[in-house]
Amino acid sequence: MLPISDDNADRKTFPIINYILIGINIAVFILYQKWGADLHFTYSYATVPAEIMTGHDIVTDPTILIDPLTRQQVEMPGLGITPIPVYLTLITSMFMHGGLMHLAGNMLYLFIFGDNLEDKMGHARYLLFYIICGILASLTHVGTDYLFGENHLIPSLGASGAISGVMGGYLLLFPTRTVNVFVFLFLIRLPAFIVLGLWIALQVANGAGYLGGSEASGIAYAAHIGGFLAGLLLVKRFAGSANTKP
Repeated sequence: MLPISDDNADRKTFPIINYILIGINIAVFILYQKWGADLHFTYSYATVPAEIMTGHDIVTDPTILIDPLTRQQVEMPGLGITPIPVYLTLITSMFMHGGLMHLAGNMLYLFIFGDNLEDKMGHARYLLFYIICGILASLTHVGTDYLFGENHLIPSLGASGAISGVMGGYLLLFPTRTVNVFVFLFLIRLPAFIVLGLWIALQVANGAGYLGGSEASGIAYAAHIGGFLAGLLLVKRFAGSANTKP
């Protein structure tokens, strides 16, 4: 099920912050991550649970991995020097992605659901909401990483956590808003609570048993869930007392 648009008939403001966030994510992926190829940059500015828990930068040696099919050896870079305080990686990781499809999926969801929240909250409040949800999502990953005994040196990226916060906030404010989705090549219209409800249910189902996430699955499901819950809990505080149309 792929959402492609929602009902924006009542939107009154131009979502400049949402478009800027999309632009920054795309620019970082292309210019700094080199389309995902610059792992040295990614590993230096990603969130590393051990660094967050200790407050100290950690540098590790490269490791040699062997492809099980081709038996070809591939060198994976170790954790690089982080030229900023390690706690700021909770923010820098929020604008990085693991690959082109990761970027495309996240930006699609942000494009569809973020503008409505910005319209309801106002530009400055929406930006603050986005950043706080992203930070809380990454901290959720760090906490569950230690709780479930994952590898604390595996870097994680926080973009999905921030966008999960946007989806959580959207679900609470606009539960019956119409969302256009592709299902098996058919375009249908569904209420937001079905589209986003199925999405978070999938995150919970996939994350069950390894909520620390990255070592077992390649995806930090705990960050997705943590960001979503942060969005649910914070959205009304940031949206204020304005009446919301479904």
